[in-house]
Amino acid sequence: MKILMELSASTSHFPFAATIVLGVGFLAAAVIGSIAWYNSKRPVGWKDKERPDIIPEVDKQS
Repeated sequence: MKILMELSASTSHFPFAATIVLGVGFLAAAVIGSIAWYNSKRPVGWKDKERPDIIPEVDKQS
């Protein structure tokens, strides 16, 4: 048991941590990008479509 604890303490957790950081970063980028896209000017053919309820309204300044 002591050898197993020493082995686990000496190994690096970098690949696991990097995977978590990349996953959270991708999810954040997708959410922020979706909000920005929905709040941008609508493409041709989408002008009369309603905004989804989950997307917050962003006020434009000047």
